[in-house]
Amino acid sequence: MQNMNIIGKFIKEERRKAGLTQEEFAMRSGLGLRFVRELEQGKETVRLDKVNQALAMFGMEAVPGVCGHLKTPGMKEG
Repeated sequence: MQNMNIIGKFIKEERRKAGLTQEEFAMRSGLGLRFVRELEQGKETVRLDKVNQALAMFGMEAVPGVCGHLKTPGMKEG
């Protein structure tokens, strides 16, 4: 699924910009290291709630049903 590749790439780039290892990111976000690795690899079967937990570290969230769309929480759709 291309959307997960986009999200995984975004997480990886932002994590690196923040100077965090996968381990540090996992600890700070409250996610497991395995999940972070799978997310960055674009695994399709990851849970949306956990994806949004990771995206929240960078002020973003995934929008269900909107292909390839990330938004800042609280931003109006349209």
